[in-house]
Order: sequence, then C-alpha cells, then structure tokens
Amino acid sequence: MNAKLTLTIEQSVIEKAKIYAKSRGRSLSDVIESYLKVVAKEEEFSEEKVSPTVMSLKGTFKAPENFDYKDELKKSLSSKYLK
Repeated sequence: MNAKLTLTIEQSVIEKAKIYAKSRGRSLSDVIESYLKVVAKEEEFSEEKVSPTVMSLKGTFKAPENFDYKDELKKSLSSKYLK
C-alpha cells in the first residue's frame, strides 16, 4: 500500500534528483523509495562488511522482463576474450 509523504528538501537538491531520476527512466518517488528501502535494510547487512559503493548501487538497475543474464554474460566475455 502506498502512502503520501511530504518532505522539505533544498530546491537545488530536488532539481538534481529529478534530473538523475529522469536520466534513468524512473520517477523521483521510485528513486527515493529505493533509497529508503536500502536504508531500512542496512541493519540486516551490519554484520557483513558491504562497501558503501555496493550499497549505493543496490536497486539502481531494473532489467527488462526478458533479460537473460547468462546470455549477456556470454556475449560480454566472448567479445572481451575472443577478439
């Protein structure tokens, strides 16, 4: 269930965040929700050593429904090593 939330944020931050979200084909609400999910789950990872860089990337990639990870990996490795 979605709920409405009002935030007070500097205008310049909002503008940059909107550009960031648009460049990734996402809404600002979606970006903020993804970030908050990561923050809420951070304690689950507190025992493991996860770098801030890895944590910042979590949830930033949305693959198409027909995305075949193994096929993409095969193409990438083939182009890298079988030139």
